[in-house]
Amino acid sequence: MRLTFYPVVIGSLLCSLSGMAQIPAYRPVAADLDGSTAEDCARTHAGTAARPAYASLSHRQKMARYDVKYYKLDLNLTNTTRDVSGVVTIKALAGTQGLDSLAFELYSTFIIDSVVVDGRRGAGLRRVGMGDVTVGLNRAVMPNTLFNALIYYRGTAPNSNAAAIGNALNTRVAPTYGVSTTWSLSEPYNAYEWWPCKQVLTDKADSTDVWVTTSATNKVGSNGVLQATTTLPGNQVRYQWKSRYAIDYYLISVAVGPYVEYVNYANPSGGPRIPVVNYLYNQAALNTYRTEIDRTPGFLENYSELVGLYPFAAEKYGHSMAPIGGGMEHQTMTTQDGFSFTLTAHELFHQWFGDNVTCGAWEDIWLNEGFASYGEYLSLNRFSSAAAALSWMNQAHTTAMSQPGGSLFVSDTSNVGRIFSSRLSYKKGAAVIHMLRYLLDDDVKFFRALRTYQSTYGGRTARTRDLQRIFEAEAGRSLQYFFDQWFRGEGYPIFAVRWNQANGLVYIQNTETASMPTVTPYFDTDVDYRLTFTDGTTRTLRLRQYQPVVAAAVAESRTVSSIAVDPDQWLLNGLGTITRDNGLLTGTRAGRAVTAIAVYPNPCRDQLHLADFSGTQAQAEVTDATGRVVLRQAVTAALPILQTGTLAPGIYHLRLLGKGGVMTQARFVRAE
Repeated sequence: MRLTFYPVVIGSLLCSLSGMAQIPAYRPVAADLDGSTAEDCARTHAGTAARPAYASLSHRQKMARYDVKYYKLDLNLTNTTRDVSGVVTIKALAGTQGLDSLAFELYSTFIIDSVVVDGRRGAGLRRVGMGDVTVGLNRAVMPNTLFNALIYYRGTAPNSNAAAIGNALNTRVAPTYGVSTTWSLSEPYNAYEWWPCKQVLTDKADSTDVWVTTSATNKVGSNGVLQATTTLPGNQVRYQWKSRYAIDYYLISVAVGPYVEYVNYANPSGGPRIPVVNYLYNQAALNTYRTEIDRTPGFLENYSELVGLYPFAAEKYGHSMAPIGGGMEHQTMTTQDGFSFTLTAHELFHQWFGDNVTCGAWEDIWLNEGFASYGEYLSLNRFSSAAAALSWMNQAHTTAMSQPGGSLFVSDTSNVGRIFSSRLSYKKGAAVIHMLRYLLDDDVKFFRALRTYQSTYGGRTARTRDLQRIFEAEAGRSLQYFFDQWFRGEGYPIFAVRWNQANGLVYIQNTETASMPTVTPYFDTDVDYRLTFTDGTTRTLRLRQYQPVVAAAVAESRTVSSIAVDPDQWLLNGLGTITRDNGLLTGTRAGRAVTAIAVYPNPCRDQLHLADFSGTQAQAEVTDATGRVVLRQAVTAALPILQTGTLAPGIYHLRLLGKGGVMTQARFVRAE
């Protein structure tokens, strides 16, 4: 049994027991809707983590010979310098080859006093490049055996604007508040600038301890639960943090300063009461940000309801202030320079997407940043208004389309600026998640997919293909085309729509062009069309854009005054034209061919035959009684058969779509 204990220290700890009870309603401000959060976060990472390359390939191969199980950092830090000294313990499991040397990473200017493996001091310390360290072992570690390594070191963490290093451990006086703090930010490749480690995303430690000795006037924020604060000679104190959740190297953190502590609580449905532990610069900072800090429990409860219980519920969530220029989602204790609605929402959603499930390669960083950005949208929709959320999404689309190309897939992972592109990894990532939601056309399925993703890969890493498989299971079909277009593809579609109304029919023709046709010629997607009638009522149609030019004719007796394309901003699409064209009546096949086709057997079971199908090829769409598309399949004159075995028993509507629009339609029954 593990006890979670947060001591009450008079004068330094302020508690809010009511969570969200007295928080004023949120009224959106420009900074929460204009993309500032993404820009700040991207700048924070790009400016802090400038290392241009990984450890050498040969060194990574050496580190691959063991699996990290546990890290313990026992360090001496102050809030006024970047000086570091202490010992880091690595417990790990040797692979099938065993080990005759230990490879790890530590920045080249740190002095390594000794490396002790299983009680024996290593020999033949070898250092190459900026951070590759190899230590010979006096006694080999046998294959598939646990071992214990202690690395004693000291020095000053590097700090420069040079491209060769980042600022993974930094010290600065916070503007306005005049408080000096020291904090870490290791993402993506810079943990080695302040502690010896193995920087491999797919090798999460099962647990950690972070002990920091500092001046008694300071507090230290870190991951997990504060187990003890031990008073030491010389007016020193040791903070002892422990976490028993899996964690990636770049999420291990410290923040040191003369903080004021403020705790409030979240009460997610079906979960324990979770402390939200906040370390603020001083009372003035708490007074300034208290209202925004107090929104955190509500965010946490809402996310828990949507995508599963807060993944570190047995420990805590919290914040440590530092003049970081944005925020960094350190596991269970985010580092932020201030508190705004979208920044706090963004970093908290990272605890699910980025921390609990971490992208398995920096190529897939959108799985971290796109979802965290989408958390901003979800929180605005829940705690502000649908209009505020729509405004946020419109801005995200504008940013993503500010250039014609760019892929979510990061082909050059040595380019930190590209990894943390606010346009692509953040905003386009959020837009693609929103389109996955539109594709499923069912929020029950969408959020179930996200909960499945969390439960399947929690405590581990995942790649885009893993997310794809989960969404395919919910959709009941392959989504390869979607991920080809939106993950590895580039650009976005632009729709030019012509429409007309006559003889009880509304004719719609959509011509799609792509912003990067040499990479992604066109985007296969459903599109919403909202018909507004002269009596003020509306009707929304959902039609598939399965080729560059599609046309359809829809029965409608009410007089249409206007048509809007994608009115709810589900799709990432450029501004096209919408034109009424009286010539559309006789100029399209849709104007001539809305006829019935005979189908048999009816009722059917596994197959439905199309009698007298005269076209060369068409796209069959089957909708259920609610109008939801449940099956799409290409049919040809050579094989005019629809495979219906996956459909549930019930009544369905079939339509065949050719280049000219709806060619034929029929109603059929899928038998028990």
